[in-house]
Amino acid sequence: MTDVISGQDSPVDLDTAPSPQPLLSEASNDELVRLLAERARAQGLKLAGEGGLLAHLTKRVVESALEGELDDHLGYDKHDPAGRGSGNSRNGSRAKTVVTEAGPVDIEVPRDRAGSFEPQIVKKRQRRLSGVEDLVISLSAKGLTHGEISAHLAEVYGASVSKQTISTITDRVLEGMAEWQSRPLDSVYPVIFIDAVNVKIRDGNVANRPIYLALAVTVEGTRDILGLWAGEHGDGEGAKFWVRVLSEIKNRGTQDVCLVVCDGLKGLPDAIETIWPQAITQTCVVHLLRNSFRYASKRDWPALARDLKPIYTAPSESAALEAFIALTDTWGQRYPAIVKLWESAWPEFVPFLQFDTSIRSVVCTTNAVESINARIRRAVNARGHFPTDAAALKCVYLAIVSLDPTGRGRKRWSNRWKEALNAFDITFDGRLSAARK
Repeated sequence: MTDVISGQDSPVDLDTAPSPQPLLSEASNDELVRLLAERARAQGLKLAGEGGLLAHLTKRVVESALEGELDDHLGYDKHDPAGRGSGNSRNGSRAKTVVTEAGPVDIEVPRDRAGSFEPQIVKKRQRRLSGVEDLVISLSAKGLTHGEISAHLAEVYGASVSKQTISTITDRVLEGMAEWQSRPLDSVYPVIFIDAVNVKIRDGNVANRPIYLALAVTVEGTRDILGLWAGEHGDGEGAKFWVRVLSEIKNRGTQDVCLVVCDGLKGLPDAIETIWPQAITQTCVVHLLRNSFRYASKRDWPALARDLKPIYTAPSESAALEAFIALTDTWGQRYPAIVKLWESAWPEFVPFLQFDTSIRSVVCTTNAVESINARIRRAVNARGHFPTDAAALKCVYLAIVSLDPTGRGRKRWSNRWKEALNAFDITFDGRLSAARK
């Protein structure tokens, strides 16, 4: 068989290139690649895309691999006399086009007379090599819509992939998502952050629906996203919803949590007390401050910020209460809603004041989880709205699995928590040691 790559001037015959031998040295392989690349470049041949050098090389490699699989299946090589009378033999081939990262490639798939050959490199009815599926999932995780992914594959790789096919590829991650959502968890976590990302669901009318995210810090200081839950219909989630969510986490192995940081979610503090009686519920201070400024005129923000700071930086609860009384005297008449906001949040606001400053700096805000939410929102906003909760959860899950591909963020996260975890060991005496056994 002679494969010819047609350029603008004269063809490049792959069969005239040096044939790779089983025991070629690395230097010989490099020389072969250099030779092919130089020939293609000299003739103005494109590297990727339909009809490109990579497509023809992919065809050669895939077809050779398929012939090797058939040799193993039959038990003898092509043209080997040992195959005579064996009961099964080659029966020609069938043409097939597969979509690869190098573009669409036409290949010949060998067949056997008995019809028992099941190729594994390119399976029956498979039209895409795995690299394309990985590419589709990666683009989807970055927020591209199915139409945009289809257009990208057509423009860059010359491959025609329908939006329905792309949806089928991304639907396969749901199996991995179910396994991820039910995996065993650590027995103890120092901190769990719970926050929400609002998505638009097209259920009759388009309406906002929360997707809740639980992010934990392990006793080694690493990040662990425990799961995703779609908010319920109606006026919001109450204690029953949160008991179900927290019970699921507990049933997966988490028997104790030191701190749960959240943002005033209705019914959650009661559920935490029910599931983990020793856990302390801490409200997000940054969210509390943001909500305070929403009730005030912009011209009063600098003065209000100065009066709020002594509250959340107070060395003790009594000092924070004195600062709050001063705030009430100054702003209570003009902005009574701010005073009411702090009075309502006070029981969940003050717990972190009893801790070391290293613990305060990392648990008084949900910024740790909001950095992840920012990536999720990028993917969600690119889609606009979703037909179902499952479609929204799939989008969020894809964004999560694509986080920190280099591992650098994980290392920074771990370094950030070292000092705080030392303080946790002292403050919550003995409770973290169970997870280290």
